[in-house]
Amino acid sequence: MPKFAPVFIILAAALWGVDGVLLRPYLYNLPVSLVVFIESGIVILILSPLFIRRFDELKSLTKSDWISFFFVALLGGAIGTMSITKALFYVNYVNLSIVVLMQKLQPVFAILLASVILKEKLKKNFLGWASLAMIGAYLMTFGLSIPNLGTGNKTAIAGMYALIAAISFGASTVISKRALRNVGFGAATYLRFLFATIILSVVAVVSGNISAITSVSFDQLLIFLLIAFSTGGAAIFLYYYGLKNVTASVATICELAFPLTAVLLEYFLRDNILSFVQWGGVFFLFIAIIQITRLRKS
Repeated sequence: MPKFAPVFIILAAALWGVDGVLLRPYLYNLPVSLVVFIESGIVILILSPLFIRRFDELKSLTKSDWISFFFVALLGGAIGTMSITKALFYVNYVNLSIVVLMQKLQPVFAILLASVILKEKLKKNFLGWASLAMIGAYLMTFGLSIPNLGTGNKTAIAGMYALIAAISFGASTVISKRALRNVGFGAATYLRFLFATIILSVVAVVSGNISAITSVSFDQLLIFLLIAFSTGGAAIFLYYYGLKNVTASVATICELAFPLTAVLLEYFLRDNILSFVQWGGVFFLFIAIIQITRLRKS
């Protein structure tokens, strides 16, 4: 199965696209920190009975491993998620905005950090396909248009939050690869959500958002459960399995299946028709991801 590792990452990223288009919009009336806290907490409740049997696996973790998992949860589970949501709030969820453009920089930060922190060697053919993937992601989202910057005087603040999210998610990918060195992907999934739950509980309490938990409706609770079993816990489980068997540089390009899935769902479910140029971007992104997965062994 390791040879299919990139496929597992692509599948996880596709599930995140489904989450953003179909599930998470139902939770937008809740505080961001509370949403992520509940989501992580449910996953922990589900996984705890299973993980107790593998508790001995933690004995092999070093101090640096524990620190790595903490920063994975802090950057990917807390700072990144809250920053991108905050950025979208500032621009009133306008799709063609500086927020989406900044998010396309995530692979750049991940690839650069992977070369510095993990000493991953970047070959010319990889950089070529990675560049094509990012061009495809841009064309798929914006076409030949310039991102909409006319969102008022809050655009600069939104861009700042989006940049923080891109850096956080990129760094989370790299540190996750480091964290997986001495532990299986199952235990890694549990530790990621455990630390995220602890961090977000503190954020929710300090910010006063924890009291809003009483406003969670029954339908929203069902959404949380669906996320936990699909686009949340299950997706991270698949992602870590794939990440354990590929480099962080390859993983971050495979994650571009996230915007690809989101755009396709918008087209098929909400009749947001793509232009010819945007479909060209979809093609470029698809081809680049396939070629990069073939470079995994080299």
